[in-house]
Amino acid sequence: MSIKRIGAGARMSKAVVHGGVIYTAGQVAEAAKGGPVADQTREILGLIDTILQEAGSEKAKILSATIYLADISTFAEMNSVWDVWVDKSNPPARATVEAKLVASDYRIEIAVIAAL
Repeated sequence: MSIKRIGAGARMSKAVVHGGVIYTAGQVAEAAKGGPVADQTREILGLIDTILQEAGSEKAKILSATIYLADISTFAEMNSVWDVWVDKSNPPARATVEAKLVASDYRIEIAVIAAL
């Protein structure tokens, strides 16, 4: 089976497609960096939409999502954006954890696994 890398760089790829499955790297917000969790979430979900489209998929085919929050007290704020975005007929399995992210300006990071 072939392996397709999307947005490959020296250290990592934005996503890897193999065996009919898309694995994204954790996505963070650049434009909303340092801003509220809601703004960062909105930007990240847009990035995920773009990656999935480039791979030939869509959010209805997301199998699993892992959400990393720098502060778990922002869970409801993140969900206020997630709930508008997620495909309500095809919600993925999901885990949300509190984690120290790579930089303090990043308040959220999201990675998904999706089918083609």
